[in-house]
Amino acid sequence: MLGFYNYTVILTYVSVISAIFGITLINNQHVGMMFAIFCLMFSGFCDMFDGKVARTKKNRTEQMKAFGIQLDSLADVICFGVFPALINYKLSVIPVLEKDVLTWQRSLAFVTSAIYVICAIIRLAYFNVMEEERQKSTTESRKYYQGLPVTSIAIILPAVFLIKSLIIGDEPCGPLFNATLIIVAALFITNFKVKKLSDREMILITVIGLFILIWILALFLKRLS
Repeated sequence: MLGFYNYTVILTYVSVISAIFGITLINNQHVGMMFAIFCLMFSGFCDMFDGKVARTKKNRTEQMKAFGIQLDSLADVICFGVFPALINYKLSVIPVLEKDVLTWQRSLAFVTSAIYVICAIIRLAYFNVMEEERQKSTTESRKYYQGLPVTSIAIILPAVFLIKSLIIGDEPCGPLFNATLIIVAALFITNFKVKKLSDREMILITVIGLFILIWILALFLKRLS
């Protein structure tokens, strides 16, 4: 069989499965979308720790390391490129009655989502090239990223979704989500340094994510009551 099969890639595959499951849920305006947001955050959680898991295997060959880099980026295209773009499109064009959505709203959501995905794959391809060169010259762990990591959308989009739900409720707010993705897309390909998260910072981000998730769940339960 082609490929490398060991425990170091399991979290990456779990992240992809979560994203694909979330994609199947986004057609449901309320319940499904909330679970899709959860799937996005769960994919982000898996991505946050897959590198640490991979580094615990001491006898990885150079081919295994290169395979892991490529696999992680390909998974990120699905989890943090295509998946958030589809969420954005649905959140932007589904009002109370979808047939009432204007053509320009659909077009804007499509263009925004397309630009976002393109910027994400540019960012990931560039990262792969630079990471391969970096690993040839040093064995030190990376301390900074160039541009905003694509994984950041797993916390940014749910946070915007929560804020919108608290302030506006169920009313559609396409411009908010479109603006969010355009800004994030621009940051993907902007050349600035982003410090790699320390273990303590990763725990803090996880706690913030859990807080957002619990709040979204509370809103969902309130709607059911």
